[in-house]
Formats: sequence, structure tokens, C-alpha cells
Amino acid sequence: MLTIEGSAARLPRRPRRRRLRRLRGKGAGALDLLAVLAMLVLAGLGVLNLYAIGGESLALHQLATVAAGLVVFTVLWRIRPRLMNVLGWICYATAVLALAAVLVVGVLVFGARRWLAIGSLTFQPSELAKLGLLLALAAVLTWSRPAWQRLVIAVGLAAVPIALVALEPDLSTASLLLALTVALLIIGRIPARLLVPLFGGAALLVPLAVHLLRPYQLERLHGFTAGAESTTGTGYAVHQAHIAVASGGLFGQSREPLHGLLAEYLPAHDTDFALASLIQQWGFVAGAVAVLAALILVWRLALASRVPRSPAGRLFCAGLAVLIGIETVVSLGGNLGLLPVAGVPFPVLSYGGTAGVVHLAALGIALGARRDGARRRLWAPAPQRARAPRMARLVVVGLTALLVVFSTYAWRLERGQGPELRATGQSQMTRCFALPAARGTITDRHGAVLAGDIATEQVVGIPALVGQNAHSQARLAALTGRPVARVRAALAHAPATALTALVATVPAATARRVNAAAIPGVYVTPLPRRVYPTGPLLAPVLGFVGVATPADLSKWPDLSAAGFVGRAGIEQEYDAILRGVDGRQCVYVDPAGVPAALGAYTAPIPGASLRLSIDVGLQRALTSELASALAAERNRREAIAAATAMDPRTGQVLAMASLPSYDNNLYGPPINQAALLRASQAPGAPMLEHATQAVAPPGSTFKLVVASANMRHQAIPVDEVIPTGGSYTLFGHTFHNWTTLGPQNLVQAIAWSNDVYFYKLAWALGPNNMIETARALGVGQPTGIDLPGENPGYLGTPDSVYRIRSTWYAGSTVLLGIGQGYLDVTPLQDARWTAAVATGRLVTPRLGLATGSAAGPYVALPSAPSVRLPFAGQLGPVRDGMRAAVTGGTATVLSGLPVPVGAKTGTAEDSAAPPGTNDDWMTAAAPMSNPRIVVTALVQNSGEGATRAGPVVEKALRYYLAHQAAITATAAAEHP
Repeated sequence: MLTIEGSAARLPRRPRRRRLRRLRGKGAGALDLLAVLAMLVLAGLGVLNLYAIGGESLALHQLATVAAGLVVFTVLWRIRPRLMNVLGWICYATAVLALAAVLVVGVLVFGARRWLAIGSLTFQPSELAKLGLLLALAAVLTWSRPAWQRLVIAVGLAAVPIALVALEPDLSTASLLLALTVALLIIGRIPARLLVPLFGGAALLVPLAVHLLRPYQLERLHGFTAGAESTTGTGYAVHQAHIAVASGGLFGQSREPLHGLLAEYLPAHDTDFALASLIQQWGFVAGAVAVLAALILVWRLALASRVPRSPAGRLFCAGLAVLIGIETVVSLGGNLGLLPVAGVPFPVLSYGGTAGVVHLAALGIALGARRDGARRRLWAPAPQRARAPRMARLVVVGLTALLVVFSTYAWRLERGQGPELRATGQSQMTRCFALPAARGTITDRHGAVLAGDIATEQVVGIPALVGQNAHSQARLAALTGRPVARVRAALAHAPATALTALVATVPAATARRVNAAAIPGVYVTPLPRRVYPTGPLLAPVLGFVGVATPADLSKWPDLSAAGFVGRAGIEQEYDAILRGVDGRQCVYVDPAGVPAALGAYTAPIPGASLRLSIDVGLQRALTSELASALAAERNRREAIAAATAMDPRTGQVLAMASLPSYDNNLYGPPINQAALLRASQAPGAPMLEHATQAVAPPGSTFKLVVASANMRHQAIPVDEVIPTGGSYTLFGHTFHNWTTLGPQNLVQAIAWSNDVYFYKLAWALGPNNMIETARALGVGQPTGIDLPGENPGYLGTPDSVYRIRSTWYAGSTVLLGIGQGYLDVTPLQDARWTAAVATGRLVTPRLGLATGSAAGPYVALPSAPSVRLPFAGQLGPVRDGMRAAVTGGTATVLSGLPVPVGAKTGTAEDSAAPPGTNDDWMTAAAPMSNPRIVVTALVQNSGEGATRAGPVVEKALRYYLAHQAAITATAAAEHP
């Protein structure tokens, strides 16, 4: 009756008892399968992560740990509640003693003592300290003593393990223990009047604590504050975690061949960054399952904190919920860079025997306490409401909100920055080396090789791949004819991070056999050796190759840093055609830079061959005679000479000689430094191509231009005979003739190069008419030839002379009439206006004729069309003068040729030449009725009247006319 009456008296409290029954449920005394399932899911995902990243032994160890933890879990779940306090004090005392022992005999790793070694096993006491402190505080904070006593005892108990852990040093675990203590003080119902002063005082000490941090701890804080801008230390680790999260996709990379190598780039992928590693290997779905399982576990523990009869049991459940929640939040936030990387592993998921067993043991104790509360008899006293945890579920709600926010950030990171981060991940593990393309051959118009590569190849291997494969080494030794030991030594002597190591230099036939064998990690690359069979004969025209400069690399992004490019002449002008496209072999490397696997392969594309308009035979004849002329000069050490032979109809340059010259084979590679230094310091600037880069006054050859100006403007009628004599006086200044001549008309004056006639003609025309015609004939401007560095020459005008603070005198006009004064031209410019006068059309000189390869037909290179001169129909008398110069004037040296030839001689005073010497010019066209060749020659420091240049032109024309059919017979080329 007492019981019934007592029950009747409590009838108004029935709603609360109903709530408790709903909380416990009909089967509340049974095991909380949902919590256990969540814990097993986390453990299983941890094992999967370890297996995927190649840690099979770690995975088996973790499985054994989980099995041991489940045994402990089962034992503790069945423990009687009254033994919980005893177990707690034993656990706390053991943890403190072990932490003290760690400081003395602990295993030192990376400057910290955190482990005790017992034989082959290691044990981390700080993990046991979490459980011991939680049990001890749960007991103390539920005592019936005054609140201040409970606070003092609790703080004292917490301070010991926190201090010992901090001394290891293990700031992350010490901070976690501190956070756990604070949370238990709050939910353990310590009054706010006591907590506020305590927490306020602790806050004042925080700045002092910063000075106690170790360098690596400060680095972690810096990495967090620097965020994505930091790529070293902790910032690097977070960056790699971002890459891991972004590269996982929905279902991960575990089925990809390189997933193990990807995992190596993520530091602590089995512990601190286990969650990021799990997402990388098994996808965002697996990561979401892990976070959800942790949330379920936290909520089941939070809800269980309302069930146990014992206040200590309720507080323990709530504290364990907070502990696991904080661990999850800190781990996830650190993986995403939203919180400092604190070294807190993801609960149960991360690798760690001690942590795994402790978490399972704690879960066993919590579920055991829940089980005890659920099986309370009807006659047992009701739970004490005063000791129910305070704000436990509110704290868990806050932790849940943080996990939701962090998870959303991870999803947005994968969706928003996924492609960029995945590309970064691929880039950081990829190293590529160039497979040089064979450079195209340069030939003359008939296929004679002017520049080509030596048929020698290099066999290279990737040391980290081939050096570990005995079978590949044996095959390579057999193919190259080298002893196996020598092949092995070549690979072994290279650094482990080297992408290639030279195994052997072999002939082309051996290289083809090695290529056909297709040994993984073995490649054949051409030896970069350019050879010029003609040497100095064409060196100024052909140029040479050299190592690419930064400017070349910016211009050609696909060019390798060790690649070779054209440095001068044709090699530079047609570099894009000759160079081809380098191939590339990429390899995947581990974080130390050691190659681990082969990547993408791109075969090199050989450069195209280039056919020039040059005829080697004519080139030899022209250069030989030019050398003889130069050798006869008194000051030949300082003199230069140049000559060019050109088809006046098309602009094709048939020969181009430049002296002194140099041997472009000196540029190698390898470079002959000493010989190059001597060549560069030699007199006469041998490195220049004098036909296009050296300028000099053209002398009387310019009279063809002045005569053409007269045909346009008729300052003096063509047939008018005017007195000339030995000199001409203008405004008191006398200008001399080269000899005394009688009265002459225009044709006669051209034939005899009558200076006085052209003095008078120039004065009659005036400077503007002469300059206008000169420009129409290409004087003072680049010819447009396909060679780099062409000198445009100089054609002065009254205005331009004024701008350089000089004066255009009347004498300047008179001197321009004989090719002196403010006038400098290249031999090629002279040849161009000679061709224009002879044909009536202005052409663009060119050397490139066609491009192609041995495998296919040659394709003609595009060329600029010739331009008809506006006054082409009026140039007949000028051509007659050129013809008369050969038949009875100053160019009779050419009169013995088998076809009618027209020519003009020239002698010029050159301020750049030694005193008392002249520049000797001759330019000629043949046959005069239908010109097919123009030859122009310049010999410095010579005599007068084409004494040196004349024989050069005569020999060149004679050779051409004798071999005309062979020279003009060029292999067929398709037009673009």
C-alpha cells in the first residue's frame, strides 16, 4: 500500500516517466546496435583507407587492434556500474604513471617522447589519459560535495595529465584534454559564478602560453593563418589535403593505377589526414559516410547521457559524446584548412592501436552505463534530476552544426576548385624530359647537303625504373653491345631523382634496334651535333645553332630548356621549319622526386628539310675568285669582300659570297670556345654576312639609278651631247673626273662612267628626283631577303641630313650623282637595282626554295611577286649604256663572254677604308636581251676601274653560262 500510495502520490509526474520510457525504449537494456554499428563503420573505413594506400601490414594491424578493442568493449559493456569508479581511478592512475614514464624512457621520435615501447609493441599513454581523465572527472563532478571543492579537485586532477602531455611535447592532445575538462565542468553543473573567474583568468594567460610554443607548433599556426598562400610545412600538408579531397570525386581513385603514388603526396595519410586520404581513395561518398557515422555515434552517446541511473555514468556518456565530437570537428577542420592542423586523428578511422582500443573501451563503458540505467527495477529509486548533465545536447548540436558547415565546404571545394586542384595534383607528380627532334637538313638547289646532323644517337634510360630491372638491363646490354656491368653502372651512378642517364652512344643502325625492342624506360635521342660540310664557304649565309635562350623559350613555349635553335643565317630564319617538334616522355615521381612510373609519351616530329636556291658549284667559283681578289689587296687584313649572283626574274639567290668568313662547325655542339674567340676577334668582321650586313658607298654603280631618274624626268635629253672634260666647278668648288673625257650623251656617259656628265645630270635633276627614283629601286631599305639582321643601308635626304644636325650642300647633290656622299648600300641592294634596271621589275631576293622530307615531295616556299617599275618602259637607254660599257667602256673585262652582257663599274671613296684606298664595284646582267643572272661584287681597299671586282664577276658569269642548264635544273617542288 505504501508503494501504491507513493505511486499514486506521484501520478502528476507520469508524463516525465513516459518521456524516460520513450528515451530508453522497450529494448533499452539491450546493446545500442546503432552506436556499435557507427563505430564499426568508422573502423572498417579506416582499414579500407590503409589497404588502399598500400599499407597492407598496417591494415592487418588495424584489424587486429579493432578485434582486441571489441574484446575490451564486450568486457566493459558487461561490467557492473559500481565498479566503474574503481576502473576510472585505476585507469587515471595508470595513465599518469605511464605519462611520467614517457618523459624518462619514452621513445624519441621527431624530437618528441610520446610512446612507450614494450618489446615490439608501442603504447601511447596520452590516449589512455583521455579515458582516465574522463572517468575521474565524471566521478568527481558528481560527488555531493560543495561545488567549489568539486571544482578544485577536478582542476587539480586535470592539470596533472595535461601538464605531462604538454611536456612530451604533445600540444594537440594537451589541448584536447583541456577542452574536455572545460566541457565537463560546464555540463557537470559547476556554477557559473565559479567558472567565469576561472575561465577569465585562463584567458589572460593565453598570450603567455604562445611564447612556450615550439617552432613546429608555431609553424602550424602560421600555416593555418597563411591558408592557401603557404606551400611549405603545415600549409603544404593542407594544400595536399585539398588536392586529395578534390581528386577523390564521388567514388575515389582506389581503382586507378597511380592511386598509391597519389597517396604518398598527402602527409600523415594514415593518421592526421586519414579522412582526406579516405576521400581521395574511396570518394566523397565514403567521406560523408565517415562523418555521418561519427555524428550518429556522438548523438547516440548524447542521448544515452539521460539514461544511466548513476550520475557519473550520465556525465561520462555526455563527456564521451563531447570528446568524440571535438575530435571529429578538429580533424575534419584541420583536413580542410578551416582549423589549425592540431595532430588530432579522426576517431577510430585514423591508424593507431592505442587510440582504437581506448575509443572502443570508452564506448563499452558508456553503453554499459546506458544498459544499467535501462534495466532499473520498479522498486529502484528514480534517477537524481539534480545530477543530470547540463547543456550536453546543446554542445552536441553546436558540434553537429560545425560538422555540417565543414562538410558543405568540402563539397563546394570539390565542385568549385576540383578541376584546378586535380590538375595541380597531376602536375606536382609529373616530370617530363624532352626527346629531341632531329633537325632538318639544308641542301642546295640540287640536294647537296649544306647542313645536317651526324648519324649518332644516344641511348638513355630512366635510372629509377631500368636500374631496378635486371631483365631490361640484360636486353639493353645485348642490343648496345655493352657489358651488363657497364650498363648497370651507368644507371647506378645517376642520382635517384634523375630522369635520364646516358647508357651509350651508338650508330643509327643500333639505335633502330633499341627502338624496336621498346624496353620500358629506355629511349633513343639524337646526339645534338650539327655539321656543315661546306664550312666557311657558306657559314655567313647558313649561320649556326645554339642552346635556347630565355627569349627563345618565351617565344616557343614547347621548346625544351636544353633545346637548340638557329642562332644566325638560314638556321635562324627557318628555325621553325628545321627544328621540328621535340617529343616528350613524362614520368610520375614520388614526393622525393624519384621516378615511380611511366607517364604520357609524345613521339618527336623530325624537322623538315630545306632546299635553298644556292648552287654549290657557282658558290665555289664565286668565292674562290673573290678570295683571290681580296688576297691581292695591300691592306687585305682589314678589307672585306662580298659578291652575289641572283636570278633577276625570280629573286632566287644562286650564290652569295662573304669574306673573310668563319667555320660554323666551331659552334658544335660542343662549342670550340678558343677557336670561336679567335674568329670573332679576327679583322674584317668574319662573323658578318657582308653581302647583306656590310654597307659602303656604291660609287659609279649608282649611276644606273641616276640615269633611271633622268629617264623619268628628262632633265637632260638622252641623245644630247654635253661637254664634260676633266672636272666640274660649282659655286667655286671643283669636282674632278676620273679621267678627262670628251663630250658625251647619256649612253656614252654610262659606258665610260663619266663623272662630270653625272655631276651635271645630278644638279639638273635635283636631289628629290634622284631620291624618289632611288627609293623606287629599293635603295636605303631592306631588300626583304630571308636572312636575319639585314642592313637597310642609308639614303640621305636634305630633311634627314638636317635632322642629324648636318647640312645638305649643293655639293651633296652633285656627289649623289656618282654614288658618294650621304649614301651607303649593301652589295645585295646594288644587285637588286641592277636587276630592276635590266628587267623593269623589282624582285625580292630569297634563298629558301622549298621544304619537304625524304618521305614526301618538296613544297615550294611562298615568295613575293616581282613589282613592275612605273618607268620600266623608259629604261632602254640605260640598258644600252650598260651594254656599251662592256663592248667599249669600263667593263670590257666581260666582253669575251659567250652572250651579250651589260654592266656597270664603280670606284668609291670609303671613309671606313684606310686612306688612299678605294672600294671596287662591278655589277652585271646577262644575257642583256633577256637577263637570267645578275652578279654584283665588292672588293674593299682596291684600285680603280673594277681591277679586282671585274674578274670576280667575269668568272662567275662564265661558270654560270657554262653550267646554266645544270644550275637551273631543280628538283620538282609542289606549290602551296
